[in-house]
Amino acid sequence: MQKEMNEILTSIRWNELDHYGRNFLLTWEKSRADLEATLKVAEIFRALHRQGKSFRQFDTGIAVSIFRDKSTRTRYSFASAADALGLSVVDLDEEKSQIAHGETVRETANMLSFLTRVVGIRDDLYIGQGNTYMQQVAEALDLGFSEGTLHQRPGLVNLQCDIDHPTQSMSDLAMLCRHFGSLENLKGKKIAMTWAYSPSYGKPLSVPQGIIGLLTRFGMEVTLAHPEGYDLLPEVVTLAGQQAEASGGKFELTHSMEEAFQGADVVYPKSWAPFAVMQKRTRLLSEGDRRGLTELEQEGLAQNRQFSSWECNESKMALTKNGRALYMHCLPADISGVSCEQGEVSAGVFEQYRPQTYLEASYKPFIIAAMTFLMTVPNPKNQLMSLLKT
Repeated sequence: MQKEMNEILTSIRWNELDHYGRNFLLTWEKSRADLEATLKVAEIFRALHRQGKSFRQFDTGIAVSIFRDKSTRTRYSFASAADALGLSVVDLDEEKSQIAHGETVRETANMLSFLTRVVGIRDDLYIGQGNTYMQQVAEALDLGFSEGTLHQRPGLVNLQCDIDHPTQSMSDLAMLCRHFGSLENLKGKKIAMTWAYSPSYGKPLSVPQGIIGLLTRFGMEVTLAHPEGYDLLPEVVTLAGQQAEASGGKFELTHSMEEAFQGADVVYPKSWAPFAVMQKRTRLLSEGDRRGLTELEQEGLAQNRQFSSWECNESKMALTKNGRALYMHCLPADISGVSCEQGEVSAGVFEQYRPQTYLEASYKPFIIAAMTFLMTVPNPKNQLMSLLKT
């Protein structure tokens, strides 16, 4: 194990990295060397944790989390990653802060960052707002550091926005590397990122966008499947096509779940709301139109019901490569007959792959720890070498 971790360490292209003092907001803003380094550092941290060894880096400091949406896995993954690095977690409750009294983003970002090493934000509910807010916080942190208000420039991690969910997609990528043996082995593998039926409304677009925006960079054959009208952000779809061409992979769009599953090595059935619906929802919220929001929700649920056959079940899994594709999900899945009457996945398929989905989720604390480590530690290679010697 020691030899293996040392080999991982020496394989990182340290001279090509641009992590320190930066943010991790969108995967496609990062170089391939940065993405690979994140995966490899996460693997080292995971191996150390398995051996019961500490990878603590800080004697003092806090990690601030700002969640504008509900969360289980990401919230506790951020907290456990921060604790493993030696940071105390402070969860900002905006309703109990001066934000409720009109405090500016610039002021809030600086006031909460005096002893802060990393800020994690989830803001995924409204199209055009989540990533914009994160950019505003990032600019405020840059200003505070340049003016000398902040002794260190805290790193900023996107814990899910309206565009991307990088901690999830990077965890998914880590799981794929484990399943197929290496990052290089992903080239030519087909993954079906498909919409699936859910009896709920308004699920963010950022998970499917994160998948197509990341996996097309590694030569995979990515098929995006959804019913007509359930489009994603056009710019992310365009980007996915460009990245697939550059990496030697493929990016295809279909309106048939069965077609997407045909010959797939991996399937990722996940519900999301149509882009046009999310746009309208954002406008109605800004206008405070409660009646309009209620009507939109009912329209959205009725639209979903037209496609209740979009379920990942045994018959569709039989269409995949040798009938044994890897099933993936960011969780929680809508499981037919378990968490709902009819949902994204049959109970039989989910139970068959449940251990793998839990393993998939288990990578997230180490991915977040790696992101934080690389953006806040000035000499990461030396620090890792010291950890591996203990």
